[in-house]
Amino acid sequence: MNPAIETEDLTVEFGLGRGSVRALDNLKLTVEPGSIFGFLGPNGAGKTTTMHVLLGFVSPTSGSARIFGDDVQRSIARQRIGYLPELPETYRFLTGRELLTATGKLFLLKGKALRDRVREVLALVEMEDAADRRTGGYSRGMLQRICLAQAMVNDPDLLIMDEPTGGLDPAGRMKIREIIIRLRDQGKTIFFSSHELSEVELVCNRLAILARGKTVTSGRISDIVPPGKSLEKYFLEATADRDNA
Repeated sequence: MNPAIETEDLTVEFGLGRGSVRALDNLKLTVEPGSIFGFLGPNGAGKTTTMHVLLGFVSPTSGSARIFGDDVQRSIARQRIGYLPELPETYRFLTGRELLTATGKLFLLKGKALRDRVREVLALVEMEDAADRRTGGYSRGMLQRICLAQAMVNDPDLLIMDEPTGGLDPAGRMKIREIIIRLRDQGKTIFFSSHELSEVELVCNRLAILARGKTVTSGRISDIVPPGKSLEKYFLEATADRDNA
């Protein structure tokens, strides 16, 4: 079985000549299907750039990136992805149900198949009771959940999430964690970045830590973090060493 995500010598440079910036530097990354994978790094490490390459928003300068064996530049790869951005937005005049229905139509769903899928994702994120309210009146946590439902309308195999619990209160973070685990149990692969290291420890099977566009380490948390040391302390030490290199 092909990895859900695989990059080889992935390099991205912005700008030309002396003013260019190397956001990713020969990045190597492998994410196995059915895993919850934490993608960590300080600000400017290259996390968002990596996600944008996987989503087809940014083209690599060199190297390759594949989704389930397909090059990310091919539309068939992107059809298997759902994406939750760091600051999700909606058309605030739409209800949650209308938002999901409009999204489903973009994926050519219609009739009973569309109505059934909207009901399924509303149930997944536990938003049935608020489905017919305008999203402009949703709380931060509700908005995060309806946008997560939107990312799942096309029933993707891979869900990419950028800071999914950022700005949420403890109850909201717990709800997102529960949904992530539920998706994993359905066989989905979840790839998410986060500065909330405690969240990563609670839900992730594996993780990778980036600094300056390169992978510092990757693997199971239990294999990476020494006994008696927290992920937070290990993360700070690992990224400080790379910054001082």
